[in-house]
Amino acid sequence: MRVLITGGAGFIGSHLGERYLERGDEVVVLDDLSTGSINNIRHLRRHPRFELTIESVHNRSVVAELVDQCDVVFHLAAAVGVKLIVESPVRTIETNVHGTEVVLAQANKKKKKVLIASTSEVYGLSNQVPFREDGNLVLGATTKGRWSYACSKAIDEFLALAYWREKKLPTIVVRLFNTVGPRQTGQYGMVVPTFVRQALQGDPITVYGDGRQSRCFSHVADVVGGLVKLMDHPGAVGEVFNVGSTQEVTISQLASRVKEMTGSSSPIVHVPYGEAYEAGFEDMPRRVPDISKIDALVGYRPEKDLPAVLTDVIAFQRSLSDSSPSAVAATEV
Repeated sequence: MRVLITGGAGFIGSHLGERYLERGDEVVVLDDLSTGSINNIRHLRRHPRFELTIESVHNRSVVAELVDQCDVVFHLAAAVGVKLIVESPVRTIETNVHGTEVVLAQANKKKKKVLIASTSEVYGLSNQVPFREDGNLVLGATTKGRWSYACSKAIDEFLALAYWREKKLPTIVVRLFNTVGPRQTGQYGMVVPTFVRQALQGDPITVYGDGRQSRCFSHVADVVGGLVKLMDHPGAVGEVFNVGSTQEVTISQLASRVKEMTGSSSPIVHVPYGEAYEAGFEDMPRRVPDISKIDALVGYRPEKDLPAVLTDVIAFQRSLSDSSPSAVAATEV
């Protein structure tokens, strides 16, 4: 199979490309490197079944050509990280909505199957935990820029499902929950690599807010395994799936665990959301997925628990100490 991955030089995209190459497939990556990094795919570039096109997903002619040459499409290109979302809301909305419009329109010409990467952010302020795919999405006010990302990804979902219902383009939507692992950095606000880097450098470990907000962190290896299984299964078409772990941890507990596992003497300090992002910033108190739907269809069950996830991230961050600064540029979808 020939697989196109938009945003394939990003954190998750690079691991997904690896998985397909290991399986014997061909991989084509489209990435403009605005948040992705050549370093994420440097080890893949000499592979005979790997191709890279450095261009924007907004370029219709390039996307049309690449889609035409491939069997399936993973659309991972998107604005990433809370920091980028708050600082660049126009870029966030345009990148997410317009990029998805281009990919779906070009894929529809030849009815190529498309998997759209969405996010747990779409659940917003919902308190119906654990989150189910058929549950209500509860977004904050439009005056709160933080919710522009969730809204733009929800539009992506509506558009993908509309293409399936109206035009019979085979589409799959996945909502990713806090994916972490090697190659991810804290450049755009990702909490695990940020905590690990701070702990290893002896800097204060900065917990935003009171630290009682909770998350479920999934290893990227588990996540990409789930994505591949969904793409292979005909029953996934036209459906939305949560993909993640159900092992819940508060951010304060996470900070303590990272400090312990790194043997760090770093103090744990609390930073108000207003200082970290913007005045009036709103966060999701809990983010826990119900993964029974994907489990029932393809047998998805995360194999790596939180200690295993942190062990891999710590090892990766330690390996960067002997690398040049440019080697740490990476991204998440």
